[in-house]
Amino acid sequence: QVQLVESGGGPVQLGGSLLLSCAASGSTDRSNSMAWFRQASGKERETVAVIHTGGGVTYYPDSVKGRFTISQDNNKNTVYLQMNSLKPEDTAMYFCAAGRWTEVLVGRVDYWGQGTLVTVSS
Repeated sequence: QVQLVESGGGPVQLGGSLLLSCAASGSTDRSNSMAWFRQASGKERETVAVIHTGGGVTYYPDSVKGRFTISQDNNKNTVYLQMNSLKPEDTAMYFCAAGRWTEVLVGRVDYWGQGTLVTVSS
């Protein structure tokens, strides 16, 4: 079992920045990737960023590429999501997740965090 705990969400103004953190604990023997997803009210869940924890390879959709950066601190078992140039359309509940790389890329994950809310005002 893996436990994921997100933190760092909150209100921010247009163009601002936020740093989300996801602390992982427990056994991660099957998971080789960590990811951030988001879901806005009334919309489908969307992949935000994925990182392969072994090689550091990352994936971003076009909607956040160049603005968001996923990183990891293996010593702290923590994954971060640095979000810059935030827009109102980035407003959503952000979830941390863990799983296998090829599965996570298509939205299938093994573990979810409880989520942290990001609200961007114009």
